[in-house]
Amino acid sequence: MSETFEYSTNKSGDRLDLFVSRMSNISRSYAQKVISCGDVTVNGHSAKSSLKLNIGDKVTVFLADPTPLELLPEKIHLKIIYENKELMVIDKPSGLTVHPAPGNWNHTLVNAILAHCTELGGIGGTLRPGIVHRLDKDTSGLMVIAKNDSAQKSLSEQIKERKVVKRYIALIHGSLSPKRGAIEAPIGRDPRNRKRMAVVEGGRQARTNYEVIEYINDYTLVEASLETGRTHQIRVHFSSIGFPVVGDATYGKKSQQLDRHFLHAHVLGFNLPGSGEYVEFKSELPIDLQNMLGQLSSPLRLRNHLIA
Repeated sequence: MSETFEYSTNKSGDRLDLFVSRMSNISRSYAQKVISCGDVTVNGHSAKSSLKLNIGDKVTVFLADPTPLELLPEKIHLKIIYENKELMVIDKPSGLTVHPAPGNWNHTLVNAILAHCTELGGIGGTLRPGIVHRLDKDTSGLMVIAKNDSAQKSLSEQIKERKVVKRYIALIHGSLSPKRGAIEAPIGRDPRNRKRMAVVEGGRQARTNYEVIEYINDYTLVEASLETGRTHQIRVHFSSIGFPVVGDATYGKKSQQLDRHFLHAHVLGFNLPGSGEYVEFKSELPIDLQNMLGQLSSPLRLRNHLIA
């Protein structure tokens, strides 16, 4: 049901989008969308998201009914690690696209979630699952899905404030040195190929921390943790320093032993919306990646805390 809310400010300096997000319990991105559509007024006048409010300003917010997307639920198996009324954590397999897009509206994670969660609340102005972060199609591992706007807002803010723990296992070409370090370089669209990302001047700041797990012949098994969440960040960063991820045809080269890139999101930690309790989940390496290590004659001496 569409609703109109009226608020009065009791302090100065708040940005309009942040104020609307906080008071209406919606994500900041959705608040900006509502404002840009003219559904928010300040003292009876339309305003921009960046407007700084003053004490006593009257803010009126109109929230329309969520708009259903033309997406069909599909009975696709989901490996659910954890679930409550606000969210669920899934272990995404390689080969499953996260979100529908033109030319690919079916057989995605969103279609699967729609079939599993039959009573989703309006999220971000649409009746759809709350995808707060993504994994590439060929990257396996842990993702958290919001079931309502409140959970999406909480998780999105934690990601923005870098409070979400995301650690990955990757196999890269070459012997990486030193054994522990960080790659810090801005990432943006590759000016030579707009379908790729690249380290570019003027790109968005990005930092990837890493620690070597094991050297295997001419490869290095690493654990990478993200301080930022840029598109293809791990793959771009390692490729940029000359150590591309094994099997990455976009930023390196195809592998004869593996039909996808060797990248797995194996640790995910965050605070539960509502209670604030910190929870952390772990995912074991999928069998295809374990088999790849076996083919390289590795004893697979992964530390226990890396594969749970």
